[in-house]
Amino acid sequence: MDASSPISLQQTPHQDYSVSEASPKPYKKSLVTSLMEAAALRTPSFKEDTYFISHLKNSEKKALQELRDKLSVSYGSDATSECSMWGIPLLSNDEKADVILLKFLRARDFRVQDSLHMLEKCLSWRKEFGADDIVEEDLGFKELEGVVAYMHGYDREGHPVCYNAYGVFKDKEMYERIFGDEEKLKKFLRWRVQVLERGISLLHFKPGGVNSIIQVTDLKDMPKRELRVASNQILSLFQDNYPEMVARKIFINVPWYFSMLYSVFSPFLTQRTKSKFVISKEGNVAETLYKYIRPEDVPAQYGGLSRPSDLQNGPPKPASEFTVKGGEKVNIQIEGIEAGATITWDIAVGGWDLEYSAEFVPNAAGSYTIAVEKARKIAPSEEAIRNSFTPREAGKMVLSVDNTFSRKKKVAAYRYFVRKAAIA
Repeated sequence: MDASSPISLQQTPHQDYSVSEASPKPYKKSLVTSLMEAAALRTPSFKEDTYFISHLKNSEKKALQELRDKLSVSYGSDATSECSMWGIPLLSNDEKADVILLKFLRARDFRVQDSLHMLEKCLSWRKEFGADDIVEEDLGFKELEGVVAYMHGYDREGHPVCYNAYGVFKDKEMYERIFGDEEKLKKFLRWRVQVLERGISLLHFKPGGVNSIIQVTDLKDMPKRELRVASNQILSLFQDNYPEMVARKIFINVPWYFSMLYSVFSPFLTQRTKSKFVISKEGNVAETLYKYIRPEDVPAQYGGLSRPSDLQNGPPKPASEFTVKGGEKVNIQIEGIEAGATITWDIAVGGWDLEYSAEFVPNAAGSYTIAVEKARKIAPSEEAIRNSFTPREAGKMVLSVDNTFSRKKKVAAYRYFVRKAAIA
């Protein structure tokens, strides 16, 4: 650690986990284990396509111009309202329109006629579905907001992040209330499109800007059989009408059978498609999400520091990241706390399963250390801890994370705020 770092480490002697017996036989992986490990390996990082016209191949520039011309013939130069998406006239011949046209071209490998057909069907669907005005509709799914599908923060590159978690539908009563008949299913699909449209409203639609979102899908407790119809319809709607809108798809809490299926079908996917996928099994959620999303933007239930109430207070305060190795105790020392000041801190460790404590150490000689939070074992499912303390004398706060009884390295993050005492 750097000398100026507030984090200090305590390394415990290596513990011998071996037992007195004959030399062990070579470890042989099962088929399922091998497939899961193969699926967990992320393919080469997806590199977003360029939307700068000068960076396109000559054949791609030609296809773009052909699509513009065919669209103009189909709709006429004065059909601005009928030929627009997300408030952008597609016949305006500007860079925003080109971003959208290029998305349809890439979805059909720059086959102009196929791209035109897809685009025309999408325009027709948007008009019939009322997609342009759907963001403002009250569809009555308050109980699903922030739970089933919701936009929450941004990734490290500025992409809006959409979280999806369908585990609540394992409850039969909830399932019947949302998907009980055809009308209810239609209403849910409309709501799901609304969530996506909210995410798209955050995009720039300009070369060099943010032109796609991140999808994080939590597969924990997802009732795959019951949701098959809804899932297929959502997938079909998004594939047909929102081409190239997702930069990366992150699957978390992935059960073994999903990993196995992905390994089986992976050879049939294009490298481009595979490069967008990230597969993370249960227990590695925070570690996976931290690679792409800063901890202060990761929801607390996934090992981050972000709570829904925080979003009302403007941009989140940046967090400091650290790792806790197996057999290691980490002490975070926050110095310079004045008497009467209030310090508030957030701390999270991915997959906790270790001991945590907090104490205040006064500067004055002879003063006693105060146990603000006694050492306790934190369960793997526990969310980020937030606490406050107002000392009567100056000193430092020490947050301790004790991982000495584990071999597993864990990702972690913390942040703090200090509010000085009011002057009387």
